[in-house]
Amino acid sequence: MNKLQNNSFLGRIDWITIGLWFLLCLIGWFNIHAAVFDPEHPGLFNLDTNYGKQSIFIFTAVIIGFCILIIDSRFFISTTPILYIAVILLLVAVLVIGRNVGGNQAWIPIGSFRLQPSEFGKLVTCLLLAYYLNTQSNKTPNKKTLLIGTCIVLFPVGLVMLQPDTGSALAFFSLVFVFYREGFLSNLFLILGALAILLFVLALLINQWILIGVIVVLSLFFILLFRKRRKNIINIGLLFVASSIYILGVDFAYEQILQPHQRNRIDIILGKMHDPRGQGYNLNQSKIAIGSGQLFGKGYLQGTQTKYNFVPEQSTDFIFCTVGEEWGFAGSVFLICIYLTLLLRIVNIAERQRTTFARIYAYGVASILFFHFFINIGMTIGIVPVIGIPLPFISYGGSSLWSFTILLFILLRFDSTRKGLGQI
Repeated sequence: MNKLQNNSFLGRIDWITIGLWFLLCLIGWFNIHAAVFDPEHPGLFNLDTNYGKQSIFIFTAVIIGFCILIIDSRFFISTTPILYIAVILLLVAVLVIGRNVGGNQAWIPIGSFRLQPSEFGKLVTCLLLAYYLNTQSNKTPNKKTLLIGTCIVLFPVGLVMLQPDTGSALAFFSLVFVFYREGFLSNLFLILGALAILLFVLALLINQWILIGVIVVLSLFFILLFRKRRKNIINIGLLFVASSIYILGVDFAYEQILQPHQRNRIDIILGKMHDPRGQGYNLNQSKIAIGSGQLFGKGYLQGTQTKYNFVPEQSTDFIFCTVGEEWGFAGSVFLICIYLTLLLRIVNIAERQRTTFARIYAYGVASILFFHFFINIGMTIGIVPVIGIPLPFISYGGSSLWSFTILLFILLRFDSTRKGLGQI
């Protein structure tokens, strides 16, 4: 009987992952209800409210997920280029006919619903990146393949930046982990990336010439230490030149490229600006809401910061504030554990795939979900700047819920047929 079940369609589906997905959707629904709760309209299915609309989004997401699970997995592979082109056209269309909300022209109005193409852009970019790298799987990783793969990622990024939606654009860069997993990037690249982030922060905190002076001293120290190795001395010299140019570039980009509100958000995170009633209002209220929950929270629908609308965007970008205030530290840790469990299962799914396409796609899914999870929660507690991206499956919104659901369920479809796909 067990053998028959394992060979059946239902037996091959990873139901634990689907259970985690559905649990996150329910948690999101109840927290959206708490975030915008109106005693005059207490019903969970009132379609005039965000939580009523979210119930429809969840119901349709279930249908979408089921449909994906019964479609032949080869369909998603064969139609990948078409899907990518279609979403690219939507990203172009939103620049022409899109609705401007909060300074971003990122939504296409369809009746009372607003479609956000950038959310689906991450999905099709994952698919096309897997599609292309799969064709190169029998070849040694080379710069040409890395360049073309990078262009696949950067093309939609450029269109999203024109909206401009910096948060969504940054999410695409999480796919760097796919290149790393597939051997296109070495450990040295990750180390240099970490150093670049450190230098970026230091360049904003310390006078650029003082920082360059410190690097000169460190470079001289290492040159004296490795003076008998000419190659190392040359590398240290090149690293010093590159670091100096980078530091000067950070200052230029910060002053000339970033928008004033973006600079202010970074200044607040770094402690260079204290403006709790102005630019720092969102973050300040977010911290107050989360901190007021203490260990076990105030209880469902009892959040005062949430109830009286002190926290802006509390059902979308700042939904985690509702979790922190009403569920407390214990509830927040529980939610984070669910996410980490889901991410670990996705990585496990990735490693058991028998096709290069499915493995690459799986790591793309893990990278995008992790980026959203880390950045969204990080911005609500003040460890990263506020850039405005949804918390997967939790934040209010049809486009984000559907795109993340499709992203995950296509992976589950690949996984359910991994024994029968062979080499694609």
